[in-house]
Amino acid sequence: MTTAATTLPSDERVARSALRPVFVALRLGLHLLVVGLTLFVIVRALLADDPGEVPITILAVAFLACYGAGVAAAHRHVPTFARVLWLTSLLALWVGMSALTPDAAFLAFPLFFLELHVLAAPISVPLVVITFGLSVWGTATHLGFEVGSILGPLISAGVAIVIGLGYRAMSQETQERQSLILDLIATREELAAASREAGTLAERERLAREIHDTVAQGLSSIQMLLHAAERDVDDERVAEKLRLARETAAENLGEARRFIRELTPPSLDEQTLPAALRRLTEAVNEQASQAGADTHVEFATSGDPVLLPMTLDAALLRIAQGSLANVLRHAEARACSLTLSYLGDEIALDIVDDGRGFDADAVARRADPAEFGLRAIRRRAEELGGTADVETAPGEGTAVSVRIPVVAS
Repeated sequence: MTTAATTLPSDERVARSALRPVFVALRLGLHLLVVGLTLFVIVRALLADDPGEVPITILAVAFLACYGAGVAAAHRHVPTFARVLWLTSLLALWVGMSALTPDAAFLAFPLFFLELHVLAAPISVPLVVITFGLSVWGTATHLGFEVGSILGPLISAGVAIVIGLGYRAMSQETQERQSLILDLIATREELAAASREAGTLAERERLAREIHDTVAQGLSSIQMLLHAAERDVDDERVAEKLRLARETAAENLGEARRFIRELTPPSLDEQTLPAALRRLTEAVNEQASQAGADTHVEFATSGDPVLLPMTLDAALLRIAQGSLANVLRHAEARACSLTLSYLGDEIALDIVDDGRGFDADAVARRADPAEFGLRAIRRRAEELGGTADVETAPGEGTAVSVRIPVVAS
């Protein structure tokens, strides 16, 4: 149950924040204040030999028991109506004490904080005003209307509202900051994983290229030379040996080509980037369907396809994966188009969605995790001598355009 003592963020993300000692101290301070003031009411009634000392004591003990029950349930998920019922019970017991002794007015101060933290501001602030009125009524019933009996609770209510709302804002900001920190950590881990993956792909490509340019080419040349020599030899015994050597070279050439295929990126095992992007859009649509999202991605190509270096294929595939992941995670889009364009001396990849868009300048200023994703896309493009541009505005969707030059060989 969330109380003034317990409405401090209980989310474990906030529990790990730097402000946790402040929240703990505030909780402990309020617990001590409630218990101390309630005991003060009991002791005063007993020492003053008040005729109502028995009912005052019973109500005070019930008040403490009710408060303790709320504290015990602080870390459990309790419905809103249960929190309201708990607070109402506390107020009813306090009003009963106020009708018997003016000392109960001291408990109005911690009650102000309870109301401000248990309920939303539009409800809690009017309730604080009502509690203030009840406090003045309780004091005036026993001591009459005096300036002190009105001014004291009024100042207490004002201070409680200012501190309570300020505390609520600080608590919310702490949660948002901690959430942003966790998002940044997750993004950093994703970037590290992407960097490792890019390094692995680059090394696989290098090995595939080396095998192709050395072993495979050499075996292919040996096979052709043996085939030519086999045609020019009349001796059957020599021709048979040449044939065996040629077949051995052919078998090893097949093995070398198999190694090359296995070293290519898994998503590009069909040897074409369009096929890999088409499979990616199908996977994203399936993921959106399973998640209950309305997003649908369409893939299209334009221009005459050309064979691209494996590094360029892999980079464009990763850029598409990162962009579509952002669309699913943040854009809330219904339609998204992924277009691969062969433009002669350069290749273009465009990802356009009709989602909610965002303020690019604001995202960059507050180091939003989305900015890290965009930065990774730009970095991939720039490493290959290209560019990545983002056009977006709140409510107007987002367009990511990547242009990378193609070096023909």
